[in-house]
Amino acid sequence: MEDKSGELERCEYIHAHEDIVERVNSSMPDEEILYDLAELFKIFGDSTRIKILYVLFEAEMCVCDIAQLLNMTQSAISHQLRALKQSKLVKYRREGKTVFYSLADGHVRTILGQGMEHVAE
Repeated sequence: MEDKSGELERCEYIHAHEDIVERVNSSMPDEEILYDLAELFKIFGDSTRIKILYVLFEAEMCVCDIAQLLNMTQSAISHQLRALKQSKLVKYRREGKTVFYSLADGHVRTILGQGMEHVAE
């Protein structure tokens, strides 16, 4: 942070807790991993995608059913599902001409569940 003079603020003590700084620094993930994590959380930053994920939290569904449930166009739902698939948050299976979507794995279910618990507190 900069102070009013434009200079960077500095701690009074340089590495006052050097052991803690070293421990945290040694366990810090690579920059690329942190970037990927930030990108993942950006996907959760859209209310339409959250609605779709919540619907899929409850049941496997096709695009038509999701669109009807959320009162949106199939095109809009398909667009958001594409982003969710690219982020590996949803998976799909084909049954004849119909494609059914579901949450990709238990991690997504856990993230949504814990998020709901957090906002309900």
